[in-house]
Amino acid sequence: MVWQDIVIFTIMILFSYALVPQVYLGFKKKKGFVNLQTSLITFIGMYILSFIYFTLNLYFSAIIGIVTGTLWFILFLQRIIYVKA
Repeated sequence: MVWQDIVIFTIMILFSYALVPQVYLGFKKKKGFVNLQTSLITFIGMYILSFIYFTLNLYFSAIIGIVTGTLWFILFLQRIIYVKA
């Protein structure tokens, strides 16, 4: 394990923590608050970054990157589902 993995992992934990209330609010209010383009680009980018982290053997960063990308994917789905409803 390298120090960069720990730093990236810690920062991305904070990013994920910051997204949880937004995801919860979207489910509670049944609204897609985040712009479709923003959530689409961000979740695809997070999955690509996670793949890159895996290839660099930064496993903690890769796993939390997938978690953060999935939270962005949920925001993307909320925007699609709740705006049409």
